[in-house]
Amino acid sequence: MKKQKNVKSCLGYENDRNMREKGRIKNCFSGLLRACVVTIFVALQFVFLLLLSILLQQYTVYFYVLVEFCGLLIILFLVNDEQRPAYKIAWITICLLLPITGELMFCWWGNKTVRKKMTEKFQECRQHSEAYMVYNSGVQNDFARLDPMGKRMIFYLEQEGFPLTKNNTVQYFSTGEDLFESLFCDLKRAKKFIFLDFFTVAEGALWDQMYKICLKKIQEGVEIYFLYDDLGSMLRLGRNFKKNLTEQGFHVAVFNPVHKYMDFNDRSHQKLVVIDGNIAYTGGVNIADEYANLVERFGRWKDNGIRLEGDSVWWMTVAFLQMWELTKEADHIDYKRYRSTKKFKETDVFCQVMVDGPVNNPNHPIATIYGQLIHYAQKYLYIMTPYLILEKDMQDALVTAAKSGVDVRIITPYIPDKKSVKLVTYFYYGYLLKHGVRIFEYLPGFIHSKVILNESLGIVGSINMDYRSFYLHFENGVLISGEEVLSEIQEDFTNTFLQSKEITYTEWKQRPLLVKCAENVLNLFATML
Repeated sequence: MKKQKNVKSCLGYENDRNMREKGRIKNCFSGLLRACVVTIFVALQFVFLLLLSILLQQYTVYFYVLVEFCGLLIILFLVNDEQRPAYKIAWITICLLLPITGELMFCWWGNKTVRKKMTEKFQECRQHSEAYMVYNSGVQNDFARLDPMGKRMIFYLEQEGFPLTKNNTVQYFSTGEDLFESLFCDLKRAKKFIFLDFFTVAEGALWDQMYKICLKKIQEGVEIYFLYDDLGSMLRLGRNFKKNLTEQGFHVAVFNPVHKYMDFNDRSHQKLVVIDGNIAYTGGVNIADEYANLVERFGRWKDNGIRLEGDSVWWMTVAFLQMWELTKEADHIDYKRYRSTKKFKETDVFCQVMVDGPVNNPNHPIATIYGQLIHYAQKYLYIMTPYLILEKDMQDALVTAAKSGVDVRIITPYIPDKKSVKLVTYFYYGYLLKHGVRIFEYLPGFIHSKVILNESLGIVGSINMDYRSFYLHFENGVLISGEEVLSEIQEDFTNTFLQSKEITYTEWKQRPLLVKCAENVLNLFATML
């Protein structure tokens, strides 16, 4: 792998000690207060319902019949709905455990009609963006000659609205530190516009450096559009963060405000940057100091990402503008203003930018293409993911590949960021290990990298191997075909395997009884975690 420069030169720190002194984790009181207010408001609703049931004791029979009837309607709705089985089981369980509050929770958070407005708006944005989409059959044919097996996946994604591109240059980063060094250098060279989209933005040394660069760019006349998710950033940004940026010339949008909709699903988990329409970035990183190991959270934080130049950058631009229009609910944007006029170097590196989200129910192209990558693997299939919560069809695909002689390996964290999710992840080890899938845990700490690779194709982006990423979040990723970059990704896997401990089926079976019980209970609610 090409050796990347050290992040110190990008951040301007003289040594590692200074980096850690400047790095910080800041939990903002205003965000915590807002989260508490929302939680208290929801809890008061439950208390009210409990008191109501006590006051109506003399009408217990009628009340019981009404609750049972409502529960039956919800179960009938779920059974006949197009949602995934695990999602249905979770909500049926909640309604059984909490006959009144559970039913109201479903009506507020689980019923897909709640996101009807968002779906309609997204389809409108998607329809608007289609006017700027061009499909080149010559590029399809060039790819088909190089990879006859992979052409089915390419054609499928094109049918879903994601054109294949050629003439790309892809640089792979095996750490967040290396990605941020490159990103900040590119930001400093921006001439026209910068698009930023992240799930988590946290005040700290990393944000300070990005803010300083962006403020200087605004003074030079560069347009900066900044989109972030409210739930992902709420606890780590000050109350006036958006207001201050707007006053300083940033265009800022906050996706799906928690206090407005009390919605903990339907989040924008995307991570992408576009600079002047010529350069784009995506991967697992967010804007927080732990992503560049400026502070220590859960041991060493390993992340990854890619830098794109070429025809694929246009589709990253389109992906950002779609989400911007969806969030701002404003008039449609003239996308052509942000199209590059640069002539990119001709290469045989093919890329396909894809996005997905809950508005696509029941059709989810990212989950489908992950399944196809597994099915079409011939020699090996490697996965890095912080979470491993899979439905039965994805588990079966991995097992079938392993039984067919494919070297299937998955890397997950040794030190988790969420203990409940770690328990559920560990639960899913059993079936996979029993049938030949090899699982490794990254010993230095937490692995946040999101990548899947077989011998001919790879995907790098914001996508975790879990239910939320496949069905409840807005996600983005890039399908890549190119010998040099795929070999770099493979080398990263090789190095990471050496830093990881392999979990055996025998070891998995020997976990404590209490852990087994906790795993089984939590697994009922796996789609909610």
